[in-house]
Amino acid sequence: MAQPTHESGRIHIYVTGRVQGVGFRAFVQHTAVELGLCGWVRNVGYNQVETIAEGSPQVLDHFLEAVRTGPRGARVNGSNFNWEIPLGEFKAFEIRFY
Repeated sequence: MAQPTHESGRIHIYVTGRVQGVGFRAFVQHTAVELGLCGWVRNVGYNQVETIAEGSPQVLDHFLEAVRTGPRGARVNGSNFNWEIPLGEFKAFEIRFY
């Protein structure tokens, strides 16, 4: 799906690799907060992290690149992402544990 062209966007990202036990979720949350994004991040299954973020499409591009790189100690082997319609449901960016 193509990147949205309106003022607000939403991206849904899955990354796989060595992304658990290396501070990956905290890195994603910190990056999102620094960029002024709202949404969440969580571990999913084995060696996979999922995140949804809303904000300006240009900022979401930077967020995507940061998530695909990860923190020192992580190794991202693969990523999938989709642009979605923003729902405005988030007030902050949080780490989810479910």
